[in-house]
Amino acid sequence: MACCLSEERIQGAFSTQKTSKVGTGTTAKKVTANIYVFAVENPEGRIEIQAVNENHVPFGPVSEISRDELLADYLPEPEYYHKKLYPRLLELNKHLASGERHLKLGQPYTAELSFQKALNLDEQNIRANFGIGMVYLQRGETEKAGLVLKRLVSLEAAFEARHKHLFNEFGIQLRKSGMFDQALEYYARALEFGRDDEHLVFNIARAHLEANNLSAAREHLEKALAMNPQFGEARQWLDRLNKPGVSLRAPMAAPA
Repeated sequence: MACCLSEERIQGAFSTQKTSKVGTGTTAKKVTANIYVFAVENPEGRIEIQAVNENHVPFGPVSEISRDELLADYLPEPEYYHKKLYPRLLELNKHLASGERHLKLGQPYTAELSFQKALNLDEQNIRANFGIGMVYLQRGETEKAGLVLKRLVSLEAAFEARHKHLFNEFGIQLRKSGMFDQALEYYARALEFGRDDEHLVFNIARAHLEANNLSAAREHLEKALAMNPQFGEARQWLDRLNKPGVSLRAPMAAPA
């Protein structure tokens, strides 16, 4: 990877200057600081930028600007990218991949160590926060999982489209762990970013079903079907809900 301004897709470090006022009255003065960002050009030709933290790692929400805006407002920083940002980015991704691999292998304690190393570099890292939350759920440590949940619902980036598979999986695991109130709190936050997602509404219905809130479950199943009349799983659960004498908690695969 390289920091470049050619017709190839842009990826690298850039900087801009930010001037702020420090102090008040006669002691007030203006201070100018260099602000670094990590910029990547997406397939649509828009530039996705993230701020860079003190550990030289991109963090926080991603915003989009045009290539022209990037060239007008930012300066390329190839030396900073190659000497500081890129090595730390490799280190971060190494810890994340290790954590996710150990989690899949059913080794939550080793996974926790890797995710914690990632969080030491970027405490807001979405993959690391979801990963360590999954570790706690896998170990049945619901109190710790609840603390991670509170952190996640405060991070807007957790509900961006690129992390959809992560927040879906985490919400399902909250429900399967019997943390119904926490799952509903989490889904309510996710709804702010995905009101047109019938699978999200269906997962809310599932949480209500398992908490035995049948009227709320029916309402959300009907809403999911109104959004997508071909949603077979929602139709199946609504039919079961409307049929007396049938267990509502028989196993059924969650939606993708």
